[in-house]
Amino acid sequence: MQHDWFRAEVTSEPLDINAYVSFVSTPAAGAISTFSGVTRDNFDGKAVLRLEYEAYIPMAIKKLEEICMEIKRKWEVSRVAMAHRTGTVLIGEPSVIIAISSAHRKPALEAVHWAIDELKATVPIWKREFFEDGSLWKENEESRHLQLVRRIQ
Repeated sequence: MQHDWFRAEVTSEPLDINAYVSFVSTPAAGAISTFSGVTRDNFDGKAVLRLEYEAYIPMAIKKLEEICMEIKRKWEVSRVAMAHRTGTVLIGEPSVIIAISSAHRKPALEAVHWAIDELKATVPIWKREFFEDGSLWKENEESRHLQLVRRIQ
């Protein structure tokens, strides 16, 4: 979903970081910070062939929108773009992109760092890693940690 100041997407289409940077660019923004999470070719000493992502898309988009709103509440940012890919993501391709603009670098940098951690902890997207000898569904460590913290509180 796209609004005047934020864009939150879950898509099976390849992600282009330039499209998100373009969206967050404004004349008033002196900083644009980005994060691009790409598929690497190894995990735990095993060769990774590809990743596959599944999502409960309506809830994933809702959670991404909530993260965008929280970013705007916590930091003085101009615009926010968050996108996550579903389906097959090959080695070197991005599965997640975050772009945030602000007048100065500190809010954009801090917000991007917080946003990726929050996305991994709360957005209902699941990853399956494919290796030469099989595959494995992976849970985000951040999600497990956040659930424990919230239970304690």
